[in-house]
Order: sequence, then C-alpha cells, then structure tokens
Amino acid sequence: MKRFQTVVVILLAVIVTSCSMIRQRDGNYYADDGPPLSTGPNPASVPNAQPRVEALSRIGNAPYTALGKRYHPMSSAKGYKVRGVASWYGRMFHGRQTSSGEVYDMYAMTAAHPTLPLPSYVRVKSLDNGREIIVRVNDRGPFLGGRIIDLSYMAARKLGMVARGTAKVQVSIISSGSADRKSQRSEATGVFLQAGSFRLPGNARILQRRLVAAGFKTTEVVRTSINNTIYYRVRVGPVRAGSVADGQVVKIRQLTGVMPRLQQQ
Repeated sequence: MKRFQTVVVILLAVIVTSCSMIRQRDGNYYADDGPPLSTGPNPASVPNAQPRVEALSRIGNAPYTALGKRYHPMSSAKGYKVRGVASWYGRMFHGRQTSSGEVYDMYAMTAAHPTLPLPSYVRVKSLDNGREIIVRVNDRGPFLGGRIIDLSYMAARKLGMVARGTAKVQVSIISSGSADRKSQRSEATGVFLQAGSFRLPGNARILQRRLVAAGFKTTEVVRTSINNTIYYRVRVGPVRAGSVADGQVVKIRQLTGVMPRLQQQ
C-alpha cells in the first residue's frame, strides 16, 4: 500500500510539472491552449487594427462575475493608460464567441480586457523590446495572475511575446464606443471604398491583407447586420473626394475584379 501511494505521488508530480511546462511554453493558463498547428499568416502582412467610431456592443458591457470576482466595465475609457503584464490566448478559443458576441479569430488584431468598453481600440507597447501594436478590444479577460490584457495570437506574435507567453506592456486608449465618442467623430467621418463583403471574417481578413500588400495603408473590416445576417465589409479609407482620379478605385477593381462601392461614414 505504501509503495502504491509513492507511485501515485510521483505520477501527480509528473503531471503537475508537465502542465507547468506547457503553460510556460504556450504562454496560457490552460494547458491545451497555445499556438495553431500551422504558423498562419506572416505578421508583416497583418495590419494593426484601424481605430474608428463604433457603438457600444449590445452585450459584454454590463457588470459581471468571473472566478468569484465582480467586474464593472467602464462607461468611458478617456485617459486610460496602464502598465502591467500582458498574456495571450490562441487555438483553444479560435472560432468561439467572444464576450461582445463576435467570433474570436486568433489571426486578427484583437484583445480581451476585464473592464474597457467593448469595443475599444488601444495601443499596446512592449516595455521589453519597444514594439508597438494597435488592437481592438472585443472580449473579456484575463482573470488570473494580475494580468491587464489578453492579446490574440497574432497580436502576441507582432509584439514578440509568443515564446515567453507574457510581457511587460503599457496599454493606452485610442478610442472606444463610449460616451466620449462625440469628440472623436470629426476624425472618423468621411467617404470609404468598400472592396468586398463576406459572411466569414477570415475571408475578410484575407482581402484586407491583400489590400495592405498592394499599398493601401488605411483599411478596416466592419461588422454589420443585414436582415439578421452578419456580414464583414472590407473598406479602404477614409478617402478624399478625388480618390477616383488618384486611381484607388481602379486599383481595387484590378485586385478584386469587382467595382468598389462608395460608402459614407
């Protein structure tokens, strides 16, 4: 009986050690989370999230409880700037619904935050290597270890923290769908060129990456609902009134095979 107990203790120690090694390697709390089986798109081809004025998400902005702690999301994130530890999450949550109701895409430039308004746009700067990224906050978390933000896999790759799993960062608000959006409207209004519309967010991201590779610096993927069906629109802009003369419409048509549509913000 004593020998059996010793074997059990050894086995438990091996299991705990293995899980700790997996968490340290993948940079996530869950042992079965981590990077995808294939590396996915080249980070250089994935643009930062493009800040824009958005309405608050219909879900995900009410007080909630996670792991026994009560959280009260901010009504306004004006002036938010915090330093702390960032983590990331990957394949375990890929394709699942986020707290805002959107589908989590680990290849998109998104993040989770316990209390920032959903959605919000923040600049994340690594205090370890000086790299900076812009992400769209559309999910809740992290809830463990005193971490202040949970980045998508792609965001973590661009920040250079996938291997280590965590990084010391500074998170600064750029814009949010909160009460302070009135002061931001003048910067976000304008005319956009819709390059494509898709049912799947992954297809929209592919076209966005093609546009960036073709030289379009300001692109965005906009989620919209038409007759209770979700579409993901890929847009270029805002553009000037003379954009047709500049050849942007022609260039988009050559790239996609479809004449882009003009949209007013």
